[in-house]
Amino acid sequence: MSRDLPPLNALRAFEAVARLESVSRAADELHVTHGAVSRHLKSLEEALGTALFIREGRGLALTPAGRRLHEAADGAFALLRQSWSDLRRRPLQAPLVLGCPGSVLARWMIPRLDHLARERPDLTLHLAASDNPPDAQLTGLDAALLIAPPPWPTDWQVHELAPERIGPVVSPRFAGFAHLRDAAPHALAREALLHTQSRPQAWSDWAVRNGLDAGALRMGTGFPHLYYLLEAANAGLGVAIAPEPLVAEDLAAGRLVAPWGFVETDARWVLVTRRRASDPRVAALVGWLRGELEG
Repeated sequence: MSRDLPPLNALRAFEAVARLESVSRAADELHVTHGAVSRHLKSLEEALGTALFIREGRGLALTPAGRRLHEAADGAFALLRQSWSDLRRRPLQAPLVLGCPGSVLARWMIPRLDHLARERPDLTLHLAASDNPPDAQLTGLDAALLIAPPPWPTDWQVHELAPERIGPVVSPRFAGFAHLRDAAPHALAREALLHTQSRPQAWSDWAVRNGLDAGALRMGTGFPHLYYLLEAANAGLGVAIAPEPLVAEDLAAGRLVAPWGFVETDARWVLVTRRRASDPRVAALVGWLRGELEG
C-alpha cells in the first residue's frame, strides 16, 4: 500500500473508535471482532510511531496526534458518505439519446441548445437526426421528438407538447412578394408552390382548412427535406409551407413573411419514449420543450 495513505480498513476502525469512544461499540458497528479493531489501531500507531489513544478511566481518550487524525478522518468519511448517498439517489448517467428529424434538429433544436445548457445544466443530450420515423422499439434512442399525427405505436409513451401549426411563408426577395403580401389566400393558385417530399400533404391540408380547393394548387419545385425547402424560401425562390416554430426566427427577423398566418393540423409535437421506460430526465425534458414551444 502507498505510504501516502494509511491502511484504509485500519483508518475506518480508528474513525469508529474515536467517534464512539469505545473499541467494543466500534466492533459492533463494523461487524468485526474486538480483537480485529484493536489490531487495526495497533497497526496505525506503529505506522505513525506514536499513540493515538490513552486510557482514561474505563474509556479511551484521543492523544493530540489522535485528535488531528480524527478531524481529518471524520471529514473524509463524512464527505464519502454524502457523495455515496447522492450517487445512489442520482446515479451518473450517459447523455440522453434524443432522435428527431433533421430539419427540426437544424432549424429548431440546435439554436436552443444554449438555452438548455443554461436552464437545465443537469440535462445532457446526444442528438441523433433521422428523417425516417423511428421504429416501435425506438432502437438506439432513449426518446424521440416528432411532429406527427395520432395514432402512435402502442409501445410508445407519448408526451404531447403542442399542436402543430402550419402556414405559407415567403421571402420579401421573391419576385411576386408585393402582390402576395396583401392578396387573399386563393392567389396562391397562380403560384408554383415549393413543397417537400417528406410532407406531401402539407399544402392540401392547409388549403382545406382555409376553405380552398386543394386540387387548384399547383406544385412547383420539390425538395427531399423541409430544411432545403426553407432555404429555398429564404433565397426568394417561391412560397413554401412550414410549421410555425421552425420559421419563427425568420419571421421575427423579417427574412420570411406569413401573409395568411398559421392553422392547426391533426399533427402534434410529441416526445415519445418506450412505454415501460423509466427515466426522470424525460419529465425534465418534456417541461423544457413545452416551455420553448410556448415561447
